Amino acid sequence: MPLFIYNTLTRKKEEFIPLNPPQVKMYTCGVTVYDDCHIGHARSLYIFDVIRRYLEYRKFKVNFVRNITDVDDKIINRANELKIDWRELVDKYIDSYKKDLELLSIRPGIMDGKEEPRATKNIPEMIKYIEDLIDKGYAYLTDNGVYFSVRKFKDYGKLSGQGIDQMLSGVRIEADEHKKDPLDFALWKKSKPNEPEWPSPWREGRPGWHIECSIMAQKYLGETLDIHGGGRDLIFPHHENEIAQSEAITGKPFAKYWIHHGLLTINGQKMAKSLGNFVTIKDLVKRYNDPNILKMFFLSAHYTSPIDFTWEKMKEEKQALERIMILIDKIDRKLTNSELQVADKNFKEIENIKNRFKEVMDDDFNMPQGLASIFDLVNIVNKDIDNPDFIFAAKNLLFELTEIFGLDLKKRKAPLDDLAASITPLIKERNEARKKHDFQKADKIRKDLEQKGILLEDTKAGTIWRRK
Repeated sequence: MPLFIYNTLTRKKEEFIPLNPPQVKMYTCGVTVYDDCHIGHARSLYIFDVIRRYLEYRKFKVNFVRNITDVDDKIINRANELKIDWRELVDKYIDSYKKDLELLSIRPGIMDGKEEPRATKNIPEMIKYIEDLIDKGYAYLTDNGVYFSVRKFKDYGKLSGQGIDQMLSGVRIEADEHKKDPLDFALWKKSKPNEPEWPSPWREGRPGWHIECSIMAQKYLGETLDIHGGGRDLIFPHHENEIAQSEAITGKPFAKYWIHHGLLTINGQKMAKSLGNFVTIKDLVKRYNDPNILKMFFLSAHYTSPIDFTWEKMKEEKQALERIMILIDKIDRKLTNSELQVADKNFKEIENIKNRFKEVMDDDFNMPQGLASIFDLVNIVNKDIDNPDFIFAAKNLLFELTEIFGLDLKKRKAPLDDLAASITPLIKERNEARKKHDFQKADKIRKDLEQKGILLEDTKAGTIWRRK
């Protein structure tokens, strides 16, 4: 069955056919390291990690590159504000970013064992690129730097679908009285006092923002990418400018498929520290002690759609995740004392769910429908929980599908048998206390276990336990 992707460039769904299958060259825009990553960054990092995982599940070999912007106006301004060297700021927040990736179990954007490429590690290549653009007549020198001449590139606006007049009304104009056109964008900025700088043919300075992605994408993946991804806010001007400067150099398409995810708001508002609604990845994971809850929230909306974060929604996603975890505990408990007859037996209901999952994910990575398939699996297993062969096969599929979504369900706090060995005596002690009407002791045992992440449930068949 073919895989279809919505291509921003053509504004329609297209069958995904990479240039050299099964190889897939995929590049996404990464973070600017001047502060801790927030949950908006997390959505972008997570969405493209899932897309990468699903492509690999479909037997594509994905070469995935995600950059780090480590020189930028925001970095310079923040370093000046804190009165520290910009390099110290960058090192601090690159380390913080790597810890966020670990918290979310998101693989780095690397290929061939290299670290994620950084802008400042590719300055010589940028200078050569700019020299070539000048030689081709696409760029020109001013007193403040080097600019790309937008009107020289005849296809400018093809990604965003905007005309020149629309762009002029929406672009943030970079001040330079010597620019030939307000839309022209900086390739090289001549340095100001106390700013980071590198030598160049046009005086000391630093690269503009847009040039770095063209350089790093083509350096590590080649002249034409299969997939270029990023947030919807990057379509114009960032990705539009990447296309212009890249195709001006090569004369070839920069990327075959463009994938853009929707943006995140909090209670209907843009996230901002000034509004008091700035939620970092670390703060959220610390609050719930489980990044899977945030991932469940992201899976609740199609990646192309905007998504609005509320604490109430997080509570709902925590409960939804708990349904899956309860089922896993039930299966483990059932399988502990059972003998499988045919462990690899095929079951039609399970096969149907697997096929349905692939069908919806093949339709532009429809993650909410994929998650719905997983809950369909939860429902049918709960109805046939006493069939060991069936629940064994279902558990295997459950882990197979949730792994694609990066849900770390196998990372339990302790093996089931070890937990049972320590909990069972306490349950027995609690039951004896209840028989003696010593409810104070019984409640203390229950509360002590709850603080350790174990919930007790009194049923007709006796007391059972499960993890939070």
